[in-house]
Amino acid sequence: MALNWKLVIDCADPSALADFWAAALEYEVEDPSPLIDQLLAADHLPEAAVTEHRGRKVFRGYGAVRHPEDPYDPASGVGKGRRLLFQQVPEPKTVKNRLHIDLHAGPEGLAGLVARLEGLGAVKVQEVDKGPAGHWWVMRDPEGNEFCAA
Repeated sequence: MALNWKLVIDCADPSALADFWAAALEYEVEDPSPLIDQLLAADHLPEAAVTEHRGRKVFRGYGAVRHPEDPYDPASGVGKGRRLLFQQVPEPKTVKNRLHIDLHAGPEGLAGLVARLEGLGAVKVQEVDKGPAGHWWVMRDPEGNEFCAA
């Protein structure tokens, strides 16, 4: 049986990066507010562990996005399928990623995808054209994490 997994990304501002990647991937930002309300009411979570983002309670230092068609737990808001979790870390990004996401263009084509991503805050780094083997852009998200648009 295959394992469930999520990709965890270290960052400075989890909520902002979750917003970027939700828009880039056309995913949904997870809403943990029902779980947070339960934990606060039961006195299992200190108020200091909670903040607000876009009118919702979120766990301080965390944000997540999930594929809109994948199952999720309505009580916690946690996705049970394709999912990215963003966690706040104190140190800045300093070197090239060892793992990255490739986004594949849909009907808008590569130029349309790149323009949409730039509009969301991504930056083009390098165009790579290998002819029949592929054509893509290396890009950076708003915190400098590299990814490819192909």
